[in-house]
Parts: sequence; structure tokens; C-alpha cells
Amino acid sequence: MPTGIIINSLSILLGGAAGGLLGHKLTEKFKTEITMVFAICSMGMGITAIAPMKYMPAVVFALVLGTGIGLAVHLGDYINKGAMLMQKPIAKLFPHENLKLSHEEFINTLVTVIILFCASGTGIYGSLDSGMTGDNTILISKSILDFFTAAIFACNLGYVVSVIAIPQFIIFYILFLIANFIFPLTTPDMISDFKACGGFLMLASGFRMINLKMFPVADMIPAMILIMPLSWAWVNWILPLL
Repeated sequence: MPTGIIINSLSILLGGAAGGLLGHKLTEKFKTEITMVFAICSMGMGITAIAPMKYMPAVVFALVLGTGIGLAVHLGDYINKGAMLMQKPIAKLFPHENLKLSHEEFINTLVTVIILFCASGTGIYGSLDSGMTGDNTILISKSILDFFTAAIFACNLGYVVSVIAIPQFIIFYILFLIANFIFPLTTPDMISDFKACGGFLMLASGFRMINLKMFPVADMIPAMILIMPLSWAWVNWILPLL
């Protein structure tokens, strides 16, 4: 049962509702500084995931090669376009005339939020990890952050943020089901390297949240697909030659 995914989606649903209801009472200073706390929590989760890494060369190669592939095929651009298509029916459900945003600002911010919740490295990693190992720690920890993140964004966007929980659940649940077929083919070392690769994406997400460095997190996603085959190849093909 995808317990972690259900909790994560509910956190966005409830956080968006809370932000839409109470957001006007929060100051801009509070919203900015609490986001910095979200970022450092994401970084801490990433460091924790990286620590058990077994084969660093395989992880580094997966990150470099995966990001190169993502940039070459413009994966980030496709995700942006998909988010824009997704936001159109969502935006029509909720009027935003009373919000302090122009139409363009509303659309741009909403697209950013859709990408953050539906295509984040942490969410993809957490869903696959939950499906393969049954460990929901990453998704539950992410849910705490997502509740408050959704609330903060809903302060400006309104209740529309809550609706993003629906496509997010669908995407993560598909990843959860795929992971069930992958797990029998894996080894403990491959899982450790997979978690480490996801940890790097969490670190990159943290830097993006505080606008310190806009890492191409969406383009880094292919690394999550490559890491386990590369970890296996390192153990079975490369190490025997060294």
C-alpha cells in the first residue's frame, strides 16, 4: 500500500487549504524565512541519503551522464510545458481575481508549484524507494515540508494549490508500481547508491528553494534511472579489472 504517497498528497491538499484560508494573515518576512527552513531540511535529508553511498564513481557517473541526457533532450523544458498544460483546467476551477497577482504572475508561479510537487527529485526518489523497500521515511519527511510549502504558496495562489495533490498522487503511484517490478532485480549496494543519487537531487532542490543556485533538477531526473544499472556494472565489470 502506498502509505507514504497518500500522506504526501494529503499534506498538499490540507496545506493548500490552510494557506488559502489563513494566508492573508502571514507576513512576507515569515513566508521568506520559513522557506529557508524548508530548504535546509531538504539538504539535510539529502546528506542523510548520500552518507550510505557504496560506489561513488558509479553515482557520480550517473549524475553527470543522466543530467547530460536530460539537458540534451530538453527534459526540463518538456516538464515545464506539461505543467503549463496541467495548470489550465486547474486555474479555471478557481477564480483568482481577488489575489494580489497579475494573471502572468499567477500562471508562472502556479507552473513552478506544479513542477515542485509533481516532478521533484525528492518525490520521484521517495516514491521509487517506497515501492522497492517499503520504507516511507523520505515521503513522510517530505510531507511535513510539503504541507507548509503548499500553505505558503496558497497564500498567494489560493485554494488551487490543493488540487495539485491529484496529479501528484497519480504520478507518484505509477512510480511506486514500477518500483515493485524493479526491486527483485536489485542488490543492497545498488539500493544504497540509488538512495545516494536521490540525495544529490534533494541537495540541489534545497539550493533552488532559497534561490542560491538554480540547479537543473528536472534535467537531473534521468540519473535516477541510470544509477542502479551503472552501480551493477561497476561491481561486475569495472572492479574486477582494477
